[in-house]
Amino acid sequence: MALPVLSSSGVKFRRVLAHFPQELSLAFAYGSGVFRQAGASAGYGENNMLDFVFAVDDSVTWHMMNLLKNRSHYSFLKVFGPKQISSIQSYGAGIYYNTLVPCNGRIIKYGVISTDTLIDDLLHWKTLYVAGRLQKPVKILTQNENSKLQAALVSNLKSAVTAAFLMLPESFSEEDLYMQIAGLSYSGDFRMVIGEDRSKVQNIVKPNVPHFQKLYSNILQDCPQVVYKHHLGRLEIDKSPEGQFTQLMALPRTLQQKITSLVDPPGKNRDVEEILLQVARDPDCGFVVHQGISGIVRSSSIVQSAKTILTAGAKKSVTYSMKKLYKMTKGWLRKTS
Repeated sequence: MALPVLSSSGVKFRRVLAHFPQELSLAFAYGSGVFRQAGASAGYGENNMLDFVFAVDDSVTWHMMNLLKNRSHYSFLKVFGPKQISSIQSYGAGIYYNTLVPCNGRIIKYGVISTDTLIDDLLHWKTLYVAGRLQKPVKILTQNENSKLQAALVSNLKSAVTAAFLMLPESFSEEDLYMQIAGLSYSGDFRMVIGEDRSKVQNIVKPNVPHFQKLYSNILQDCPQVVYKHHLGRLEIDKSPEGQFTQLMALPRTLQQKITSLVDPPGKNRDVEEILLQVARDPDCGFVVHQGISGIVRSSSIVQSAKTILTAGAKKSVTYSMKKLYKMTKGWLRKTS
């Protein structure tokens, strides 16, 4: 199964790609500069920062080439060279961001992640940072023939559906599912307390349900544990202990480990399968799954945000943070008006 490529004119995004070294295994654009969000004024997307992620097979070589082409994009870290930049990249979520970069008359932010780190996150949810972005609609700009990466991209979508099922009731709407999926990577993110519009998940999903359907409809139709009433936009899932156990066993490895550490008392060292069977029988199974996801996201988001001070530099960090606070305040004022 191929990851669906969302249709829209990608010319302006590919023009941005032309400014960078072309050794990319995957490049995608995401966020409010690409997909309209609820509450945004007309023309807002045209003025919003464009967000990109570039996956590269060799981070040191890619940064070396990018320093030659775009040295001004980097903070003071550029003086330490590509090896040190790649070393800093490996901390937190394993991605290195250059932000508030002028390019083709727009302001962009781009993150660089190694292909292996990306595959690991997609399969195992080690940080759920870039994997979380790829659970929502993105604009794929280029992708090579790496079969492991392709399989990991699809696996990530299936895992998102499974985790969402565990946190939803027996019957729910398609929009409920997409709200749950879109919220996975924000669970436990301290930036949702300060720095992000708290209605962000709803703003992402409501105008973009057709894009979510392109990503997930085939997975839902092929899933044996769900009755997908596409024409009604409704779904029904198996909430029996047996059904939930099957779903828990299909979760990514890191999430299973987080769940077992939450449930298993220290020193008891029970088998993972035994612990997940206990969770499957628990009426609070969905809450336990949510807590596990929050634990993954919390630690990676804190380290990644702290890293931004180094990768962006003090001035850009303050500017970027103020923009986030402005968006959060606007969202709060919309809700109270």
